[in-house]
Amino acid sequence: MEKKKKIILGAGAVILAGAVGAGVYFLQKDGEGENETLAYVTSVASMNDAVGAQKMAGVVESQKTQEIQKDSERQVKEILVKAGDEVDVGTPLFTYETSTLETELQQAQLDLERSDNEMANLRTQIDQLQKEKNNAGEEEQLSYTTQIQSAQMELKRSEYERKSKEVEKNRIQEKINNSTVTSEMKGVVKSVQNSGQEMNYSYDGSSQAFITILATGEYRVKGNVNEQNISEIVEGEQAIIRSRVDEDAIWRGTYTAVDTQNPSANNSSMMMYGISSDAEQTTSTSYHFYVNLESSQGLLLGQHVYIEKDTGMEAKKGSIWLDEAYIADVTEKPYVWVENEKGTLEKRTVILGAYDEAMMQYEIQEGLKKSDYVAYPQEFIEEGTKTTHDMAESMMSQTEGEALPEEGAEGLPEDGMEALPEDGTEILPEEGAEALPEEGAEMLPQEESDVQEGTEDAVPEGVGI
Repeated sequence: MEKKKKIILGAGAVILAGAVGAGVYFLQKDGEGENETLAYVTSVASMNDAVGAQKMAGVVESQKTQEIQKDSERQVKEILVKAGDEVDVGTPLFTYETSTLETELQQAQLDLERSDNEMANLRTQIDQLQKEKNNAGEEEQLSYTTQIQSAQMELKRSEYERKSKEVEKNRIQEKINNSTVTSEMKGVVKSVQNSGQEMNYSYDGSSQAFITILATGEYRVKGNVNEQNISEIVEGEQAIIRSRVDEDAIWRGTYTAVDTQNPSANNSSMMMYGISSDAEQTTSTSYHFYVNLESSQGLLLGQHVYIEKDTGMEAKKGSIWLDEAYIADVTEKPYVWVENEKGTLEKRTVILGAYDEAMMQYEIQEGLKKSDYVAYPQEFIEEGTKTTHDMAESMMSQTEGEALPEEGAEGLPEDGMEALPEDGTEILPEEGAEALPEEGAEMLPQEESDVQEGTEDAVPEGVGI
């Protein structure tokens, strides 16, 4: 009798556990509505901004530049212009000292006169020897012939020396005549290196110009690149020049080839970061490139600007462009999933315009505003799907949408049946608990065959009562 009570109590415990588990399961099913999957939406305006366009510094300069080098063998007497001065063709820029040249010119003139006298004497000598030869006897003819030939050779040498001295005199005279250096074009003086300054030298060892003049008229923009970003400049590609003051003020142009033949060295030191060690100093090489402008109207000579690649986004200003991945049914009846004022998605028909193959975007002529937010089409999206502007929250909601048992609760099958091990083994009661019989059958002890029929209690053989 006592054992039957234990059997009934055990069965009740199992039924109660099953009921509790089923309750937890159905509570979870009922609460699944709270873990709705959220659709991430992104701004239409963000797809219409030029993102990641790298800007480089540039300066407006003339299309034509005159660089005047100073003669290192001559001394500058006077500089007649300064940076910023406007000049015309023939405007004097600076003059050389001529006192030394004038002395050299006088000496050259004396040398020429001396040569003329020597040649005159040699001609007279030759004529005299020729006369004496004509009147001399046969035994003296050879001696006169030798003297005449020697005098003729000396005359030729003197004639050659005179020509050389005349060339030197003309060179000195030309220097004196060109002691005033003038401008070859109309423009503005960009820079003047004072005569007292030491000459600056570029990367390849050549000296910089003494005076630089920029022609007025059409301009171009000069920029610099180094070894790291030199590949970004491609000759012939379109470029945009943007004002540093008003970013809406732009000019268009074309990149020229990078001038790799005339590099310049830029020394950079870690001292700017508080490190003064010589070992931290680095040297990078920069190269000039230019942007030839379609029009330079409104630009000022020497103006500092930004240079950036023309990705086509500037031409799209004022229009709405959308990545084609956000547009469903493009060929038939295109529509977009748009966030409404309720924070849910609605299906909105749009009218498409031009297609940008490079950017993979469609122009939206009707149906969207830049202030709208759109969702990427996915299987779970439908009318009324709640939205979020946080991508992480959207991904979390999709993960939480899967039905998982709570921590510590046993998983139950959907049909409410008890879960059995996959290998088909019987579930044994815990230690100290008795197993329940199958429905409609009594649980009998293993020693039932030894119990006499009609006894009230089943007692195993050998067990005392």
